[in-house]
Amino acid sequence: MLSATCLRSLYSPRLAVLPLRLKTSLQSVCEAAPCRALCRTVSSNINKDTWHSKFSAPGFKPQLFDHIGGLCPIRRCSTSHVKQNCWNCQQVLDRTPAFFCMACKVVQPPDEGTSYFKIMDCDHTFTLDTQKLQRRYLQLQRSLHPDNFSQKSAKEQEYSESQSALVNKAYTTLLKPLSRGLYMLELAGMHIDEGTDSGAQTDFLMELMEINEALDEARTPAEAERIGQDMKGKLVDLTKQIDAALCEGELQTAKALLAQMKYYANIEEKVKEKLTEFM
Repeated sequence: MLSATCLRSLYSPRLAVLPLRLKTSLQSVCEAAPCRALCRTVSSNINKDTWHSKFSAPGFKPQLFDHIGGLCPIRRCSTSHVKQNCWNCQQVLDRTPAFFCMACKVVQPPDEGTSYFKIMDCDHTFTLDTQKLQRRYLQLQRSLHPDNFSQKSAKEQEYSESQSALVNKAYTTLLKPLSRGLYMLELAGMHIDEGTDSGAQTDFLMELMEINEALDEARTPAEAERIGQDMKGKLVDLTKQIDAALCEGELQTAKALLAQMKYYANIEEKVKEKLTEFM
């Protein structure tokens, strides 16, 4: 699927008069482009007037999503793909990430710059399929676990440990909505500071205080469970809002909502601790 920028360029009135061969070439380049920046470069070189008049206008907001529907990590975008070679047999590694060499079957060193979404073969979206994520995790750990390489060379043992650790980190980060959303903001160049959110509104902080007081005063499991169910409902609603904000490229809004999610998730954990006290 072409990005929004490519589509705008391909269907520009001026480009309509270009020869079919040139338009086909442009389409092929855009489909292969690793990020929106390359499509913009190609289209602007062909028709700079159209680009500046449409995409430099006040109020224009560039999209942060790539052609598969996920956040485009702009600071990591590249206009070229550098293929790696197997450290053992020097065969070109066509897959990214490459866990094993297809020629000699030797485990490869991890690529620390690869997105967790790509490692776990998941769509780059806030509402990813967690069941698919879990299946991918089990599949990778069955093949990469260090126990499988106890009789291999020291280098293979080292790489298997590194790969397994990276897969663990990717899995735990993407499994929970909060850590997943924070990671998506990190890819977009944003982060949420640790500690109290200075931007939280007074009425929201008052609501949190009242919920915590009610939880402290809960005298039965039913009272604590009611608070827990209320937190689950709030987290479900926040998940929908965060997904919508990320889809629209409203990163500041998503950041504020994720800060709220941190508070509600913390209360949900306190509810679980409270329930254990009644056992």
